[in-house]
Amino acid sequence: MKYINSLNFATGLDSKDPLKKFRKKFLFPKHKGREALYFTGNSLGLEPASVKKYINAELEDWAKYAVEGHFDARNPWYSYHEMFAAPLAKLMGAKTHEVVAMNQLTVNLHLMMVSFYRPGKKRYKIICESNAFPSDQYALQTHVQSHGLSPDKALIEIGPRKGENLVRKEDILKAIEDNADELALVIIGGVNYLTGQLMDMPAITKAAHKVGAYAAFDLAHAAGNIELKLHDWDIDFAVWCTYKYMNSGPGAVAGAFIHEKHTKNQKLPRFAGWWGYDKKTRFQMNRNFEPMKTAEGWQLSNAPIFSMAAHKASLDVFMEAGGMQPLCKKSKVLTGYLEFIIGELNRKIKDKKIKLEIITPTDPSQRGCQLSIIAHGMGRDFYNTLTKSGVFCDWRNPNVVRLAPVPLYNSFEDVWRFGQTVEQALKLK
Repeated sequence: MKYINSLNFATGLDSKDPLKKFRKKFLFPKHKGREALYFTGNSLGLEPASVKKYINAELEDWAKYAVEGHFDARNPWYSYHEMFAAPLAKLMGAKTHEVVAMNQLTVNLHLMMVSFYRPGKKRYKIICESNAFPSDQYALQTHVQSHGLSPDKALIEIGPRKGENLVRKEDILKAIEDNADELALVIIGGVNYLTGQLMDMPAITKAAHKVGAYAAFDLAHAAGNIELKLHDWDIDFAVWCTYKYMNSGPGAVAGAFIHEKHTKNQKLPRFAGWWGYDKKTRFQMNRNFEPMKTAEGWQLSNAPIFSMAAHKASLDVFMEAGGMQPLCKKSKVLTGYLEFIIGELNRKIKDKKIKLEIITPTDPSQRGCQLSIIAHGMGRDFYNTLTKSGVFCDWRNPNVVRLAPVPLYNSFEDVWRFGQTVEQALKLK
């Protein structure tokens, strides 16, 4: 598509957008009486307008039924989490018995590590990203230490080459091959939180399995952002949060995927809780743990209903939109327009010390909707100016601005207005 830097062009695309009605299903913060330019869905998605209704329904049932709400509520609390299996399976490219909504992302990562990181004398190494989100690094470091191992020896961190911003797939594959006999687990962020780079998950998984290691992914920045096929890709496990692109609220309930080849293995080590026990005999209160032969078998405690109510409100919007395919179709065009607008800004900048360098891959197949930009020659004052102008974006030291035009609620006009705001901030007009 040939993009044009004009309001008429942007609003023209919006008028033809089959997803345009979904913008009204979300609540935008306001700036000077109009909707702010919100590009931080990669950090916290906007609130679905229906959330209050969904949570109020549970509050009403709590007041009406008290403890009997576990079985008599409109959506009985005892089985509440089961409502998420079908929509999550659709969004994650999984089977319904392979997904579960539970806990928080890092909690789920630790739980999965108990099952899938069983180091021996020879096979004990983990391949991960050097620039992974810190919580993942802390989880891996402490899990390795819990086995009496040194993170310096057990963790193999793969990062960008000197002078580059992105991790090369061939470097990950070579690290897998070089450590074939000692490798226990490969765990990578499906989309890198800093650069927005989408990793080749099928290729990484295939390489890990070839040498006898497990393959897993942190999908915090992939869930609700890109099209996933976790089952077909033969991934062993994955974890994700739901407060970013999945718009389920701050600290919302997270999720996990465990491939069916593992869910049926009741002998697979795990940390157990009552809610993971076979639901057919759960209330017999037997002493020995018998896990369900689904992803639910990794649950520890009963469902956090109010958090899950907000999650359901968002998932219902995703299902109404038709899942990830139509969203990704718009995302490619919308993100492409933002890339074009940033290029137009660079063309107008005369100061050679100032440049907006996009470090996210230019190939749409290697990214979602996030674009990360190095603001050369500009400090945090640039970000502060944008914020004061009604732009919600994200700053990562020393000089990276992250922007995520989310297809569910962002418009092409939003992107155009962002360009106009930056022009004013840089005094290019």
